[in-house]
Amino acid sequence: MITAGNWRDYELIDASGGERLERWGKYILVRPDPQAIWDTPRLDPRWNAPDAHYSRSQSGGGFWTKNSLPQGWKITYRELTFLVRAMNFKHTGIFPEQAANWDYIAQKSAGNAGAPLKLLNLFAYTGAATVAALAAGMECTHVDAAKGMVSQAKENAAVSGVAERPVRWIVDDCRKFVQREQRRGKLYDAIIMDPPSYGRGADGSVWKLEDDLFSFAELTAGVLSDAPKFVIINSYTAGLSPSVMKYIADSVFTSRFGGAAIADELGLPVTSNGLVFPCGAVMRWESKA
Repeated sequence: MITAGNWRDYELIDASGGERLERWGKYILVRPDPQAIWDTPRLDPRWNAPDAHYSRSQSGGGFWTKNSLPQGWKITYRELTFLVRAMNFKHTGIFPEQAANWDYIAQKSAGNAGAPLKLLNLFAYTGAATVAALAAGMECTHVDAAKGMVSQAKENAAVSGVAERPVRWIVDDCRKFVQREQRRGKLYDAIIMDPPSYGRGADGSVWKLEDDLFSFAELTAGVLSDAPKFVIINSYTAGLSPSVMKYIADSVFTSRFGGAAIADELGLPVTSNGLVFPCGAVMRWESKA
């Protein structure tokens, strides 16, 4: 398991009974998480008095109960700064386990000689990976279909002090954007994607990760340069195992460019017991050079 264990402003305090007890900066949140299927004792008193608690609704969705929480606040990871908000569907705008990928991005950029790497970030959400790449000296193209998420990504770039670095902010369907880039002959040295489990486009088209990931990976291979550096694919779909993601990556990227792919679970350390909480999966393909 690849663990994101270098946080100071985030802490997974405990997990039990389908929920997580977390510290985001100085604020304590309780949020649902279906991975926490165990029913261990909730010994930490903060379970009973969080600053905000997200509860599921039997009719679908859910709601926040906010006891003492601002509209938004800042947290930092190394030299990066992000805005955190209590958003719809239990989200905060940041997936803290992704810090392991931010470190990887910085390492790949530091090991690159020559011109800055050109990175394409697809399904890019609120832009944490884009901010990490800009801070590491890459040129970025950030693509997400939701205008509000792209706006939040711009805010994260601003508070991290990287908004003036070379970046394109694109509000578009990711598949259609990649198809147009391929027709234009636009090439990238690296790609990150965080595709949803399920989605429906404005034209009524349906995206289902298990059905569409392979063809989408093949499509993105067409906009990689002749000597690409890396590809990262994240998944929060329980039915898509790391070994399946590796098979896809080797079939698409390794067969075409060489190099090697690894895939594993992402995890966060739990401070109450020293265990590691599973938080999805990641595939990293990289060149030999």
